[in-house]
Amino acid sequence: MKTRELRLAHVDDLSDGEMKIFSQDGVEVLLVRIDGRYHALGPHCTHYGAPLDQGVLHGERIVCPWHAAQFSAVTGGLVEPPGLNVLPRYEVEIRGGEVIVKVPERIQAGVIPSLGRPDYQQDDRTFAILGAGAAGYSAAQAMREAGYQGRIVLVTREEHAPYDRPTLSKSYLAGDMEPEGLPLRQDSFYADYGIELMLGREAVGVSPAHKEILFAAGQPLAFDKLLIATGGLPRTLNLPGAALDHLFVLRSRVDSDNIIRAAQGTRVAVVGASFIAMEAAAALTKRGLQVTVIAPEAVPFERVFGRDIGGLLQRQHEERGVTFRLSSTVARFEGANRVEAVGLEDGSRVEADLVILGIGVRPATDFLADSFNLQPDGSLEVDEHFRVRGEIYAAGDIATCPDPRTGEMIRIEHWRTAEQQGRHAGFHMAGIEVPYEAVPFFWTSQAGLSLRYLGHAPGWEEVITHGDLDSRRFLAWYVREGRIAAVAGSKRDRDIAALQELMRLDRMPTPDEVRAGEVDILARLEEPIYA
Repeated sequence: MKTRELRLAHVDDLSDGEMKIFSQDGVEVLLVRIDGRYHALGPHCTHYGAPLDQGVLHGERIVCPWHAAQFSAVTGGLVEPPGLNVLPRYEVEIRGGEVIVKVPERIQAGVIPSLGRPDYQQDDRTFAILGAGAAGYSAAQAMREAGYQGRIVLVTREEHAPYDRPTLSKSYLAGDMEPEGLPLRQDSFYADYGIELMLGREAVGVSPAHKEILFAAGQPLAFDKLLIATGGLPRTLNLPGAALDHLFVLRSRVDSDNIIRAAQGTRVAVVGASFIAMEAAAALTKRGLQVTVIAPEAVPFERVFGRDIGGLLQRQHEERGVTFRLSSTVARFEGANRVEAVGLEDGSRVEADLVILGIGVRPATDFLADSFNLQPDGSLEVDEHFRVRGEIYAAGDIATCPDPRTGEMIRIEHWRTAEQQGRHAGFHMAGIEVPYEAVPFFWTSQAGLSLRYLGHAPGWEEVITHGDLDSRRFLAWYVREGRIAAVAGSKRDRDIAALQELMRLDRMPTPDEVRAGEVDILARLEEPIYA
């Protein structure tokens, strides 16, 4: 491969434990110095392109400042999603006190990891994955990363190959992303690495005894190991008028496309104040529609973020034209053939040309009820490696798993968490045993405000806020059972990245330390650990 040399820095420009993006002739490179040695990598996260030097370097781990993807600072390898590709790695030479990096003529933003390819003579097993969302896709890639050479079959009831679901309620619905940007991988990727896609196949059962997936039509699929990752189904309302046209849920690419096609009127009613609902409200407002949010709570997101941040989000939406009908319950949907209004229990009505239900999801596990012991919420209980029993695993929205920090059984419905769980399950199914230590993380962007949230704090008892909500720059610390269980932040991306590491390493500040005032998070991360 033809390369060229870039003279990017002096050998003393960085100290150990520092990283910085340097550029020459329009080429950017991330230089990292660890134990006196320089490493050169691609400068941007392979997820959405965040500049990695705005994140955190801790040991040999780089944490992205936007959505918490993590990479090896030495090899560029993928450590944690939502990135799918590894960082390009370049040869470094120290010559005359200068740091010289050799880069190829054609620079790539990211590189497909080193993946095994199928060799059915070496391994005649079949690993089936039921569901092609975050957990399902991540498991398939992890299996090939682990060197598994047998058959992989990725089964989905949808007609599309795996795609970037979080964008459906954000940039895609707002009209800022074209359909071509949705797929996680090009079709050729699946062919190249022997990942068979079975699209449009609806599973109606799983036989653990016979190791088969049963379908509504066609022959069963036999497996040696199975990952169930069927995700969630949108909740609906069994009310008068619920069958009217132009009444939608938002979960799939088809759902988002249907809403976009129907959004030709001027009035939208969004029922619910969930993340999907509020992101959809922001996206459709950006399209110029008049949006009314109808929800039973008094303040959006009060249960998750607290009254103050929930109120801030509400004001952000209102400043952009969204109307709220809070503390309100839907009684019926009105119209002849298509919805024309939402009737409320107090007798009032909200006129609408289309309605979106955003009232949460439930595990898509109805078809498993005859073969598995489902939890009261419909989920499958799994162990620390996401094994249900025998050679059957479950991950993502349908999995109730032990929290690696508390041992509590938890279920989390977020994209990155599903990726983490699917990735771990895939490695374990392929024979790679590593401890599951992932920190839950999600992000939401709505009405001009981006929030990052790490940890898990249902039923938190206290929220301590550092910073200024009015300037949209703050950290909110959530206390549960005497510990900091979660943190939310806006415009504090580097701190959130550092907190990812502190929580992973069980080195979070105590509630008393947080109550005492601002915590120097970056300094705390660099504190030595004494045995």
